Parts: sequence; C-alpha cells; structure tokens
Amino acid sequence: MDRKCEVYLFGQVLGTHSFLLRDGFLQPDEYAEIREHYFLPGGETGTAATVLDSLGVSVRMDGTRIGTEVAPMLRAFYADKNVDLSPLEFAENDPGVMDYVVIAGLVRSPMGRFQTLFESGLRWWSIPKEEHVIGCKAAAIDPFFRDESLLAAELCRKHQVPYVTIDSPHDSPLHRMAAVNVVSKECTGEYYQGIAPESILELMRKETDGLTIITQGGGEMLYARKDGEIRRMKPFSVEVRSTLGAGDTFKAGCVYGLLRGMSDDDLVRFASACSAVAISRFPLPKFPPKLEEVRRLINEV
Repeated sequence: MDRKCEVYLFGQVLGTHSFLLRDGFLQPDEYAEIREHYFLPGGETGTAATVLDSLGVSVRMDGTRIGTEVAPMLRAFYADKNVDLSPLEFAENDPGVMDYVVIAGLVRSPMGRFQTLFESGLRWWSIPKEEHVIGCKAAAIDPFFRDESLLAAELCRKHQVPYVTIDSPHDSPLHRMAAVNVVSKECTGEYYQGIAPESILELMRKETDGLTIITQGGGEMLYARKDGEIRRMKPFSVEVRSTLGAGDTFKAGCVYGLLRGMSDDDLVRFASACSAVAISRFPLPKFPPKLEEVRRLINEV
C-alpha cells in the first residue's frame, strides 16, 4: 500500500437506508408517505470520511466488514473521492452491515441489528494494521470495536498520531489517550445519569491531557482541558432539514481542526459550524459541508 493519506479513520462504516417522510413522523396503524429514500454511506466513520473528503482532506477508512450489498455502493460512491477503502475487509457471504433511518423534521428513528451482531460474539470488523496508521497526521477512532478500537488507539500513540474519539467514558483508555473526546448527550445520559454536565466535565478532564467536549444537541457545548477553565459555546442557528449525521460531522470537524493545528476555541467553533451546515440539508452524503460554506457561517456570527 503506497497511497498516502492525511487521516486514518477506524470504526462504523455502514450502508444507510434513509427515509424522509412527507407528512410527519410515523404513527401507529397509520399510513406514511415516503418523500425521499436513499442508500448511501453511513455510520460514524463512513459519514466522517465523506465530510473530511468534502473539506479537502485525504482519508484512509477502516472498520466494519463490507459485504455483497454494501461494498458495491461504497466503491461507487467513493470512486471519485480521496478516500482509501483498501483496509476494509470484504465478506463474501454477507450483505454487509446496514441500518435504516426514518426521518421527519427534527425527529428521526434509527433501526438495525447491532445488538444481535454484538451478542453473536463474532468479530465483524477488521483488525487495525500499523501500516495503515504510519504516515497519517491525525485520526478518529470509534469506541465500539472492543480490543481492536484500543489497538487502533495504541498504534496512534506509538506513531504520535493524535486522534479524536467519541463517547468514551472518563475511565477508558480511549479517553485517556485521545487528543479530543466528543461526548454526546446520549453518552452522558447512559453513563452519568442525573449528574450535571459541569460535574461530568470535571470528572473527565482530570483523566486526560486532551480536550473533552460535551455536546448537548441544540444546547450549549462545554469543553475544557485538565488545567484550564471550563468554556462554553452555543451551537450555530440554522434551519434544520435533518439531524442525521450531525454528531458524525462534528467529529469530522474536530479531526479537521486537529489536523490544521487549531486552538481549542477555533476547533470547537469549526466543528459546530460543520455540524450546522450538515443539518441544513438532506441527504448529507450527497451534500456534505464544503470548506467555504463552513467558513462563511463562522464569519457571519
């Protein structure tokens, strides 16, 4: 493998079926009209790869095994993009991992078979290789793939490649080694129920030299390092078309900020602007944020 890439991504790479409904969200025993339907790359890592390519960054993507239905779509979609798919393993007797998302306005509901897949005890993702990390300047690692996620983090540390992770608890090695950990409202609700965001951030920043960011959907973001003050930032205000991929795009924005050596304030602002642009259109993979759009939104405030 001699293709050089700036960023290494390891995590969920899916085929996402998204359904945008015409007249509000699903109701029991009622018919719903589908306005738009797409089958496009998804998952935390798949979406981040699409966004980073749109921002002008070369990407090497690794993680979920692809199969007979997902692989052709991914290869066709990324054929004209600067995204290296060579680390992805192909499963000949499997369609590949897919999810299904129903969307209506600000409401969406994802469906899949992830619990069944994890309960199977089988490894349905690749094993990170040193050769895929060497030469990259930044990375992002999803925490879902157990020992392999930790291996990716250790390889990044060994080769001094700073990485962004998401939703990693304060006592996890992924959090301790990360340059940036983006913690969502869903994560704090699962691991820190009933604890104020400020207290969660205090707990988390003590365990790492990296930057911890707590996002709260449309609410105020909090972020801090071990020895710094807690800072706050409001998300950008835009007209929302779909929130699908908002968090994944925020992660991609953090990777871009890390890659370009941004200050903490500028990194959070850039990631927030990326996410704001993303939620203003649908479907995100066909219309990912462009660098000039993100800069324009930042400069408008």
